[in-house]
Order: sequence, then structure tokens, then C-alpha cells
Amino acid sequence: MQVVNGSKVMLMASQGLHQGDGPITKNSSVSAASTRKASNAKEAQTQKLDTNISKIRPERWKATGIIALSDSSLKAVPEEVWGCGSSIRVLDVSNNCIEAIPQEVAALKSLQKLILTANDIADGNISWEGLTCVQTLVTLPSSLGSMTHLRELCIANNRLENLPVEIGLLKHLEILIANNNRITSLPSSIGGCESLNEVDLSSNLLAELPEAFGNLRHLKALSVRNNGLTSLPSAFFMKCSQLITLDLHGTEITNDVLRQVDGWEEFDERRRKKHQKQLDFRVGSSGVFDEGADDDYRRL
Repeated sequence: MQVVNGSKVMLMASQGLHQGDGPITKNSSVSAASTRKASNAKEAQTQKLDTNISKIRPERWKATGIIALSDSSLKAVPEEVWGCGSSIRVLDVSNNCIEAIPQEVAALKSLQKLILTANDIADGNISWEGLTCVQTLVTLPSSLGSMTHLRELCIANNRLENLPVEIGLLKHLEILIANNNRITSLPSSIGGCESLNEVDLSSNLLAELPEAFGNLRHLKALSVRNNGLTSLPSAFFMKCSQLITLDLHGTEITNDVLRQVDGWEEFDERRRKKHQKQLDFRVGSSGVFDEGADDDYRRL
């Protein structure tokens, strides 16, 4: 009976060792080493894959000329972007958390379209010197006057507080989109943008427009809704004789005030003709004529 019991005890001990309750056996050590080896191999494979991707992605960018990195949770433009140099025509890094555009942007000499909408770019965090090296830019959230080929400036949905004085040197600028910023004033030099035909400055902190705004003789559409404006530049309607669309909703300027401004009748006739044409062709019109500003009773 003792031997039998001893055998049972030894059997239980053996089972315990097999289940890992006792000392590590030789087989267990081999198994652990195999696991580590497999893990290291997987890690090495992952690193190799990441390396290949980091090589393939710039090659694809260079081949297409397009870098599309919108909605990528970026806090900065990846360094590999600048390495693509003059091969890049379009860079889209919109809807990220990017805070600055560094000097390295100068490497993208053939850039034609730069989209930085909806980032955290603040004043002073854009390398103007770098951007001046981009001579063929046509769409850009911000720029300097030496960008003589610039046609469209898009700086919407950022935290900019002003526009550079050099903007007045952009003689060929046709579209300025700067809504949803913190712009408190505009430089009088903006009057030098003689080709501007569309301007959107809505949802900013503007208290007035400079008198030089009247120099924009080709201006056809102006939106300054949701600002602190109380008046328009003198002779604005007289000078901006091509203006058709004006949005002053959410400002201190009412329709009654507008009707007292010289040149109102001519402007009103132009926009009514446009509205009627839209109705005739059923293009972009709800059928309700928008007066362009709020009525006094709506503000009460």
C-alpha cells in the first residue's frame, strides 16, 4: 500500500510539473525561446514592412505629383514630403492638427496647389521665405507678394489674425477665401489686388473694411457675414461697379442702411437680374430673393 501510495504521490507530482506548477522543465525553456524567436521575427518583419512603405510612399507621390494626407491626424508635415522636391504639384494636408509650415516648403518648387484648410496654423508659423520659392502656386492658404502666379488664396478655418501687407502685390489674385479665422483688420494694400472677383471674409472679427476696398473694380461677390461691420467704405457701390453678390447677414449693417448708400440702386438692379436669370434656368436659387443684409425688425 505504501508503494502504491508512493506511486500515486509521484504521479501527482509528475502531473504538477507537466502543468507548470513546479520548476521550469527543459521543454518549457525551449518553448519560451521559440516564442521569443517568433516574436523577434515578427517585429523584424514589421520593421521591414514599415521601411518598405516609407520608401514606396514617396515614390508614389513623385510618380503622381500628388500628396494626399488629409484627415491623417498629423501634427506636422512629414519630413519625407520635403524630400519629394520639384516632383510635387499638389499637397493636401487639410483637416489635421498641423501648427506650422517650415522653411522646407521651399523644396516644392513646382507646387501648384497647397491645401491647409482646417489646421491649427497661427500667425508667425508660416515660412513666408520658403513659400516665395514656390513660383507656380495657384491655390494657397497664405502667401507673399512675390508669388506672382498666385490666383487663389485659401486660408479658411485657421487662427489667423491678419493678412500680410504683401498681399497687395498679388496683382493676379482672383479669389480670396479667408472665412472662419480671427482676422481683426485688413491691410489697405489689399486694394492692390486689382484682379479680385470673389472675397469671403465671413466669420471673422472685422470692425470695418479699408477704403482701399473700393479699388477692387472687378469684385463680383463679397461675403462678410458674421463680423462687427457697421458701415461700408464710402462710394463702395459706385466704385465696385461689377458687384452682384453681397452677404452682410450677422453684421450691424441693415437693409435700411444699405439703401442710403450711393450706388445702391445700380447694385440692386444687377443682383435682381442675376436672381431672375437663376430662376429662369433653375440654377442655384430657391426662388426667394435675399436682400443681402438683415432687416431692423429681425435684430430686435
